[in-house]
Amino acid sequence: MTFELGQLFLAGVAYLLLLFLIAWTAERGHLPEWVARHPATYALSLGVYATSWSYYGSVGFAASHGYHFLTIYLGVTLAFALTPILLLPILRIARDYQLTSLADLFAFRYHSQVAGILVTLFMLVGILPYIALQIRAVTESVLVLTEREAPALLALGFCLTLILFAILFGARHTTPREKHEGLVVAIAFESLVKLVALLFVGLFAVWGVFGGLGDLQQWLSERPEAVEALHAPVRENGAAWLAMTLLAFAAAFLLPRQFHMTFTENLEERNLISASWAFPLFLLLLNLAIVPILWAGSITAPDIDPDYYVLGLSLNSGASWLVVLTFLGGVSAASAMMIVTTLALSAMSLNHLVLPLRRLRSDDNLYRWLLNARRLLIVTIILAGYGFYLILEHHQGLAQLGLISFVAVAQFLPGVVGLLLWPRATRAGFLSGLSGGIAVWCVTLLLPLIERSGLLTFGYDITPLLQASGMETWTFATFWSLVVNGTLFVTVSLLGQPSREEAEAARACHRDSLFLPRTTVATPAQLRERLAHILGQETAEREIAQALDDLGLSADEPLPPNTRQRLGERIERNLSGLIGPVLAHMIVNHEMGLDNTERQHDHAAHHLRFAEDRLEDSRLELRGLAAELDSLRRYHRQILHDLPIGVLSVGPEQTVLSWNRAMSELSGLDERSVVDTSLDQLPQPWAGLIRSFLRGQDRFLRKIRMEIDGRDRWFNLHKAALADPLAGREPPSRGAVILVEDMTDLHTLEAELTHTERLASIGRLAAGVAHEIGNPVTGIACLAQNLRDEEEIDQARASAEQIIHLTGRINAIVQSLVSFSHSGEQRACAPLLERVTLRHCIDEAVELIRLGEVGKQRRLDNRCPDGLVIQGDAPRLIQVFVNLLSNAVLASEPGGLIEIDGRREEGLAVVELTDHGEGIAPELIERIFEPFFTTRQPGEGTGLGLPLVYSIIQDHAGSITIHSSPGEGTRVTLRLPLERNPEEEESLHEPDPDRRG
Repeated sequence: MTFELGQLFLAGVAYLLLLFLIAWTAERGHLPEWVARHPATYALSLGVYATSWSYYGSVGFAASHGYHFLTIYLGVTLAFALTPILLLPILRIARDYQLTSLADLFAFRYHSQVAGILVTLFMLVGILPYIALQIRAVTESVLVLTEREAPALLALGFCLTLILFAILFGARHTTPREKHEGLVVAIAFESLVKLVALLFVGLFAVWGVFGGLGDLQQWLSERPEAVEALHAPVRENGAAWLAMTLLAFAAAFLLPRQFHMTFTENLEERNLISASWAFPLFLLLLNLAIVPILWAGSITAPDIDPDYYVLGLSLNSGASWLVVLTFLGGVSAASAMMIVTTLALSAMSLNHLVLPLRRLRSDDNLYRWLLNARRLLIVTIILAGYGFYLILEHHQGLAQLGLISFVAVAQFLPGVVGLLLWPRATRAGFLSGLSGGIAVWCVTLLLPLIERSGLLTFGYDITPLLQASGMETWTFATFWSLVVNGTLFVTVSLLGQPSREEAEAARACHRDSLFLPRTTVATPAQLRERLAHILGQETAEREIAQALDDLGLSADEPLPPNTRQRLGERIERNLSGLIGPVLAHMIVNHEMGLDNTERQHDHAAHHLRFAEDRLEDSRLELRGLAAELDSLRRYHRQILHDLPIGVLSVGPEQTVLSWNRAMSELSGLDERSVVDTSLDQLPQPWAGLIRSFLRGQDRFLRKIRMEIDGRDRWFNLHKAALADPLAGREPPSRGAVILVEDMTDLHTLEAELTHTERLASIGRLAAGVAHEIGNPVTGIACLAQNLRDEEEIDQARASAEQIIHLTGRINAIVQSLVSFSHSGEQRACAPLLERVTLRHCIDEAVELIRLGEVGKQRRLDNRCPDGLVIQGDAPRLIQVFVNLLSNAVLASEPGGLIEIDGRREEGLAVVELTDHGEGIAPELIERIFEPFFTTRQPGEGTGLGLPLVYSIIQDHAGSITIHSSPGEGTRVTLRLPLERNPEEEESLHEPDPDRRG
């Protein structure tokens, strides 16, 4: 069975189009959210680790190195088994400080732009062999399926196709965000395709070639050398096993694509915790088929390179669908790696190579420039990989090419040690160690590879060194590069001192390091299980039972944060006499997941409340200074408790510390039932509202709408962080105070006043409307009289058409007034934000003004451009322009010109309304926004127009200013935020289940 090149090319392009469609569907929200954001989707997206090396090359690696191929997966499993002390701290650092690449991470930790540049350059060079591996795997798979030499331009065509799709996946929009939900879903789908294809080929190998598991066992018993060939390399070269396990361990989270999918595209710790077992399970399933495919391929396709036994077996099956599925699995493996890697490397290069050298001008469109630069970097990186593919010899195995990149990323392991474990590490130590490791890597791996390709000759041979050491190339390169790297890193760091900036960055990183774990126990049973691993089952049970008895706690009740603190302190005190205070402190801190800083804050908060409660209940009469302090304490506490605005405070562990009386009335939740509980235990909608507000960057939220007891309520929220005054330059605590202000009555009053002002505007237009309607009514009457005596059918039909036209004109006038009088009555209770073109709002307001007699006598020139689009409530904005134009019309002389202009200004839509009328006296300008203030005669105005204009503009996050001089006219300037790009909106506003206005 053979295939045509055109068929394979069309199948590959159609498959990539399907992936793009999946990504586009997820980004547009058409895919169910539970699918797009499920932890399983995230775990599958990490399957980008399984490239052509894993899909094709693992079989060839098993043929030449036996069970050593398992190290590529065991190292990853080990890395994810250490998720709580390795991956989670890195995720927190990357999330908290908005670090999107490994270069960002090291530049932040070692406070060095040079570190970011060196990491980026080395990563670019180190990954090129891996990109070349993917290109070669695809082209040679085409050779296997077509049984003809692949055209020279096939590899270039594949690269150009991937350039297009890489841009579509990650550089399609002018948005600065790094998170691409559609990419995660698409890569997860690709991982499923790879897994299904490899398992189907494995099933064919067992049942199609051998006839079943029993027959396979019989075949192996007759050929023990097949099993021995897998065991022998491991027995003969145990050092290689350790070296390659270490390389896979580093690659699991340091390869650009792995770092991007593990940390940049993920913000949820629960996803990473789920992936700590789900991703190794995926790799295990992927690994099950390798050995059966190796044995079956050696029987059915001995003339094919073992790297491509997967394709050879599918061809021998005779099932065209299996061949196509297997080929698409290979395309998945290669394309996923290249797309994600180029996206990660392009972002890294943009931040650390391009932007530091490029000086932006003030007239640059920053987003457009960044987008074009990133697209150019994607093209450059993929074409550089293609160039590396051209110079490589084709006899190098797929796995050998991949190991070159693995040894490269392993050079960052010492830097990770400094990041998480060693605050004493310095910038100079990191740069020295990394430079030394790079030098050894180049000498032992990169330059020999280039020399074997025939492109350059360096005139040296490392074979004598390899023979003297008794190591394989990969073991030798891994050992000596890390020895040189680590030695220089430690030595240079110890010879110098960290700068103040480095020390601060180290402290920031170590708050989430191994020594400060955040995983906490929730019940005494969980704590007993943890302590049993260190103290033994009997000792752990006895010590926990004693501590619970001392505190009067039950062994079955859950442990809220403050109770957990008290229990930890009691256990630590009891253990101090048994194993010493230092060891007792370390064990309790580690096993209970208590962060020192948070422990101090929660400890102080708990004891302060405990002391206050005891003082409140105490009958002891204090004297002197103690009495004065107690009186002052009671006074301040009473003020906080009796404030007419809701006040609550939240501790570092998201625990409610205080909840005043007004907050109890607003929420219906009693203080004693809320204090000391986690935010997650609060009923909705309060739990979601407070949690999302704390996570956000805004310190103030205006008019948040919630449904409480079946009634809509509006609230303003204010937030202030609680910093530790003794922390010095340490990052502040994550505790916060939140003020909740009930705005429901004010909102209702504003809605009523808005409707009143609208009706007042209609009243002022009434005379003009009557005249406007009177003209067509007179015309209709005349036409109707003539129609009675009209005998010609055509003339009668023409008169009827004119009557219909005039009736439509009357209806349009009436509908315009009715719409203006009613619009916003329901929306005032539930404002609807929509795309609003300001010119259209102004046009409608102008038409309403021209219905009045005074409006007909003035010239209104709307010069606002069509491109000014905002997110707003159109009827309320029309109300704004009606009020402003009404004032301008009344201030102008008959025939006077009123000009409306618009422009863009730094993300804002600026609208100016200018009249040339009588102007406003300087002493009155400051009062014109006061309710019920008016300069008109009694009965001519309500004094509510401009205050309502001010309120509506404020609700739209805008501003209004007035410039006026008596006799020279008035200019009113409105500034409103322009509509953001939809993708930018998604990155700035996290979805919240609570209802909001």
